Amino acid sequence: MSIKYQLVIYWSYEDDCFVVEVPELPGCFADGQSYTEAVRNVEGVIREWIATAQELGREVPEPRGRLISA
Repeated sequence: MSIKYQLVIYWSYEDDCFVVEVPELPGCFADGQSYTEAVRNVEGVIREWIATAQELGREVPEPRGRLISA
């Protein structure tokens, strides 16, 4: 599965880690001690989010690409 959802990645001083949010999938986020670890972790969470939504018969949003223009 190719992950094509927009990821919002930032450093959390409060949690002392990188946080990755997936705006198109409500409640879908992960963290990690490195940028790479955080992205790897969120890829697994995205797969779980989609699998759970499908099991519950809920709609899985299609990736929309860039959500915010500069």
